[in-house]
Amino acid sequence: MESLDPRLNRIDLDAFNQTKPKTRLDQFETYEVFVQAKENKSYQHEGVVHAPNEEMAFLFAKEQFSRRGTCTGIAVCKTENIKTSPTTDNGRNVYDEYEPPHSELGEYEKFDVFHLFRRGKQHLHIGKVEASSYDEAFNKSKALYNNDKTVLNVWVVKTENIMFIDENYRDIWYTLSEKQFREATAYRALDKIKKFKEENSLS
Repeated sequence: MESLDPRLNRIDLDAFNQTKPKTRLDQFETYEVFVQAKENKSYQHEGVVHAPNEEMAFLFAKEQFSRRGTCTGIAVCKTENIKTSPTTDNGRNVYDEYEPPHSELGEYEKFDVFHLFRRGKQHLHIGKVEASSYDEAFNKSKALYNNDKTVLNVWVVKTENIMFIDENYRDIWYTLSEKQFREATAYRALDKIKKFKEENSLS
């Protein structure tokens, strides 16, 4: 196809159609990160990290999402393991508008459920259900957690696919609540200058 733009005519368009498929692990997989800001608070979705495996995703999540703040828990989950519902808007509840298709039933497993209440906000962990499929987990979540709040989107994930911090090692993930070394006032520079002048003043 000819174009009036000489820049396009110089491009070998056929070369773009000869790209090779990516090899396995050509790019790191994505993991969703959830953070618990304080004890007894719900885990909240914080963002995404790219990592070669779950353990490295956990370390990357710690460095990226808790190094400068405080938290009491971190969890990671491979993005592909999260089943998402459609997203509604304008105050419409997804539980009222979405009916998941019937799926084959299997063995009962534990699922974690996350809700999105407002656009631009993060998904919050709501609770757990036991079900034999993702769709059944959605329906059970509807029965248990569909209250007076409007839910715009639902995430459902098997509990076994989420890596939570081990309670026995939680203390190594704590960060300092008061990082005064970042503030100039913590060094009491004026006091040191005043003391230096007093000690070196001419009599």
